[in-house]
Amino acid sequence: MEPGELSELLKSGNRRALAKSITLIESSLSSDRKKAEELLSLLGDQNRNTIRIGITGVPGAGKSTFIESFGLHAIEKGKKVAVLAIDPTSPLSGGSILGDKTRMPYLAMNENAFIRPSPSSGTLGGVSRKTRETILICEAAGFDVILVETVGVGQSEVAVSEITDFFLLLLIAGAGDELQGIKKGIMEMADLVLINKADKDNKTQAELARNEYRAALHFSQPRRKYWTPDVLTISSLFKIGLDSVWDQITSFQEKAGTEIQENRSFQRRKWLWEATEALFSEKIKELRSEKEEIRNLESNVSMGKISVREAVGILMETFVKEIHP
Repeated sequence: MEPGELSELLKSGNRRALAKSITLIESSLSSDRKKAEELLSLLGDQNRNTIRIGITGVPGAGKSTFIESFGLHAIEKGKKVAVLAIDPTSPLSGGSILGDKTRMPYLAMNENAFIRPSPSSGTLGGVSRKTRETILICEAAGFDVILVETVGVGQSEVAVSEITDFFLLLLIAGAGDELQGIKKGIMEMADLVLINKADKDNKTQAELARNEYRAALHFSQPRRKYWTPDVLTISSLFKIGLDSVWDQITSFQEKAGTEIQENRSFQRRKWLWEATEALFSEKIKELRSEKEEIRNLESNVSMGKISVREAVGILMETFVKEIHP
């Protein structure tokens, strides 16, 4: 299927075209890459009225349960929800579990939801390099709410906050040293903090944790001029507090106004240079594997026969010749 036909089907909400489009942009084949570039060019990224929500949380906080409950809640509000869950890739086997649909069975079966598990493929920060493009594909297919779940590897929070509009931090009470266990930088990035599992005998502990986090937020400088983060208690399992979460996100969109699109413009500029660096890195790896003189150069550096600075100059000359022979 050609990009033009795929683009029209995608805009009509065709789910088969959606899956095929994402498979196309995730492909490493050079022929598919060219088609993916053409498809993305046809779709564009022009001020769509959507909300991109990044979600992270401590282990055991119930991210999957929250995403399923909140996703179904958003659908009840008349929205279409896409979930992009980044699975960690094994550094040994290169494989991923990709089991997110089994963790969100009710959401996966809903016709107004789309769940796409994607391997991080070793990408720094745990965010798939194709996640940005997948977001554009989902929005073009008519999805209003895009949920991006991190793998929770430390750097992933920063990476996800830089490709979304709203960043949500999910915590639980009673995990021990709550305030010390969360990095200050992650708290400063959060637009909303949720204390999950606030039900049954855990209600009082959850309320105490909320008060502690609220007090901690008072000592942090909000990262947005128009928004002050809050801390709420919820129970994803019993669907308690989801309306309050939805109200917070709606309020954020109203207060942000055009700031959301301005922030996306900044993200696109940053994306340009990240993509350029990634392309250079791939090309250098190709040269390293294909050209014997590069391997010899590397060997000479390791034995101290040539300085690193001189070797870098030679590598750059070789690289430029490859691009413009």
